[in-house]
Amino acid sequence: MSDKKYEYILWDIDGTILSFEASERAAIRTLFKKYNFGECSDEMLHRYSLINKNYWQMLERGEMSKAEILVKRFEDFFAAEGLDVSRAPAFNAEYQVTLGDTIVVNDDALDIIKSQKKFAKIIVVTNGTKIAQDKKLSATKLGELADRVFISEVVGYEKPSVKFFEEVFSKMGITDLSKAIIIGDSLTSDIQGGVNIGIDTCWYNPKGEKNTSDLKPTYVISNLHELEIIVY
Repeated sequence: MSDKKYEYILWDIDGTILSFEASERAAIRTLFKKYNFGECSDEMLHRYSLINKNYWQMLERGEMSKAEILVKRFEDFFAAEGLDVSRAPAFNAEYQVTLGDTIVVNDDALDIIKSQKKFAKIIVVTNGTKIAQDKKLSATKLGELADRVFISEVVGYEKPSVKFFEEVFSKMGITDLSKAIIIGDSLTSDIQGGVNIGIDTCWYNPKGEKNTSDLKPTYVISNLHELEIIVY
């Protein structure tokens, strides 16, 4: 295929290729207006983000199903803010669609991927919902750019499950693990997943967050342009 170090580059979407924070904030604020919940302040969004992160980590540990966490996070958030908890299921359903309305690309990610595509297979791996991700894949043309997209809902397993990655590697015909790397912003999902399957990992950490886990990513970067010295 090439003499490059990596022939298979696995990319996470939310928080890596695209700014999930920008999509999340815009979607929630849009729906707060629609549901007549008043203004959603930065402080409220921060409180929601903490709740959301906790539930996604529960999903990654296999403690709850995706269907459960998607609604529970809004139920907890609404309860804490004194909002009508019964509206959480409908709010979440609309939120999945609205997430794809705001697209912010991190660090010229799409151009970087186009460059990598000249020598490697580009594999998108995401735990995001199919409804939300299909919209983003279409809007950014990432679905056309990638050689294959694996959405956990379709695969049947979530990152960091080794079963998720076994499905990816099987479908892509990857047998030499040294030729694959995963790039992602989540230690618990992307980096743990890479460790579980036995490939190199690149933690995208633009905010310089402290790694308090036992995980040791192969590489740590703060800007996606740094990948040039890693994968080329």
